Amino acid sequence: MVDIVEESWNIQHRIESRAKNFGKGKYGRVLKMARKPENDEYIKVLQITSIGLILMGGLGFLIYWLWTIFPTYF
Repeated sequence: MVDIVEESWNIQHRIESRAKNFGKGKYGRVLKMARKPENDEYIKVLQITSIGLILMGGLGFLIYWLWTIFPTYF
């Protein structure tokens, strides 16, 4: 029977070996190219995302509103 300490060490070594090879596989190139966005980039992404959320919410509300006003036509 394997001791719980030995089993935990085995699990720890497996996790460390996976983490060590993480940057060398198919995701390694993407991680190396990734960088923190600058303030203007972050603000533009935030604005575009906010506009999209508002438009999607407005469209959903419009459909709900039409559904409650004209329930027999749909």
